[in-house]
Amino acid sequence: MSLLAADIGNSHTFVGLLDGAEVTAHWRVATDERRTADEWSVLLRGLLADRVADVDGIAVCATVPAVLHEWREMLERHFPDVAAIVVEPGVRTGIPVLMDNPREVGSDRIVNSLAAATLYGGPAIVVDFGTATTFDVVNGKGQYVGGAISPGIEISLEALGRRGAQLRKVELVRPRSVIAKNTVEALQSGMVFGVAAQVEGLVARMIAELGEPAADVTVISTGHLASLLVDDCGCFTVHSPWLTLQGLRLVFERNS
Repeated sequence: MSLLAADIGNSHTFVGLLDGAEVTAHWRVATDERRTADEWSVLLRGLLADRVADVDGIAVCATVPAVLHEWREMLERHFPDVAAIVVEPGVRTGIPVLMDNPREVGSDRIVNSLAAATLYGGPAIVVDFGTATTFDVVNGKGQYVGGAISPGIEISLEALGRRGAQLRKVELVRPRSVIAKNTVEALQSGMVFGVAAQVEGLVARMIAELGEPAADVTVISTGHLASLLVDDCGCFTVHSPWLTLQGLRLVFERNS
């Protein structure tokens, strides 16, 4: 069985082809709210090429309602014979959500937490580096208990370039040292090492609030910007780049 999993984020859409638990192919494309259902179909078929006939299941989570609307239409019109699951309130995920309003929690965050609890067990903290940097916490009972959201690395750097009179956009890479010798590396240092320190601090506070020994909490990094910071954050237990795709697989299996 080949499952097409799609994580539709604010800036990028991650598409993966899974054979069981193995991600056999993956792509990252821009999330464009202007793209129609027909255009999404053409794009997916172009990425899949001759593998499109092998897809017998589709699982989707989305944080952009306008794009999700086009995906629903695409699934109905272009993949009518393929079983499809859209992760949303009412869909069985198998993870209790202990929030004031469970319906307002992003489906990608629920999917990440499900994958963390299933693959690594609780307690666990997932740090997802995307448009926003999100922190999601699963307790020892496998329940989603909450988290935190902070501005993502890219949008923080863009905002600094726009609002700083003598600053400019720079490439988002790890600088040579924390104490920078020029403006470009000073911006890079503030972003990379500043966010790393923020992550370490928030994770430490969350572990303390959980009341669990730090050694018992699995801290997982994911998201397309995670590789930039994972080596500079001493808090991570494991790096799982396809955590969301694996979570989508688990939801699909529970609902198929």
